[in-house]
Amino acid sequence: MLYSLIAAFQMYSRIPMPQIPWEERNRRYALCFFPLIGAVIGGLLIGWAALCKGLCIPQLLFAAVAVCIPVGITGGIHLDGFCDVEDARASFAPPARRLAILSDPHVGSFAVLHLGLYLLVQTAAFASLRSFRSILVCACSFMVSRTLSALCAVTFRCAKKNGTLQSFVRPAHRHITCGVLITLLFAEMLGMLFLSPLPGLVSLCAACAVLRHYRTFASKTFGGITGDTAGWFLQKCELWMLISIVFTELLQGV
Repeated sequence: MLYSLIAAFQMYSRIPMPQIPWEERNRRYALCFFPLIGAVIGGLLIGWAALCKGLCIPQLLFAAVAVCIPVGITGGIHLDGFCDVEDARASFAPPARRLAILSDPHVGSFAVLHLGLYLLVQTAAFASLRSFRSILVCACSFMVSRTLSALCAVTFRCAKKNGTLQSFVRPAHRHITCGVLITLLFAEMLGMLFLSPLPGLVSLCAACAVLRHYRTFASKTFGGITGDTAGWFLQKCELWMLISIVFTELLQGV
């Protein structure tokens, strides 16, 4: 279990961890610990928000750093997948060709364009948050997105028989992994609803909508999911949960 925890953080974060043998048995429960990286990001976001509140730091500066926190922790691995998928979907090529584009190390113009728009909207959304409770709900979204992404990895059809995602899915103990992830998801949902009922509920509905779209999109576009599509989903899920929280605040007149 400890090796699985280390393997998850080694792969999906830039947090220094002890070196372990890269063996399948050491990754058997790694996906169970994937949401903990979101907990680290959420914790740092809460700490930064508290510091900004205490020092009266401008909202725009809060937003800029808030966008940088997940990139700094993950090294941008999920944004890389987001960019690859945006390039592939813009090609309008057959699924086999789109899968080949995902493996292309070059960055296309569509990836740059969509990445710029993504970061712009995310910064604006963070700058629009008003209540500290909403920030707490947003912090939880980093765990929810990773929990759902891990569940998709072990339950959805994969487009490839090899690759980064398969290196974690193939050795996974699926029943235990699904059980742990579902338990975590319920705990996260209850936590969000407790912290702020309406924003929490609306953001969870947004996550479900993105999840439903992801399954259809990945199947039609690539013939299944890959590590890149998992990153694309994670980024989309976090953005739409954040946007839903902002709009819920506006409707509530916070």
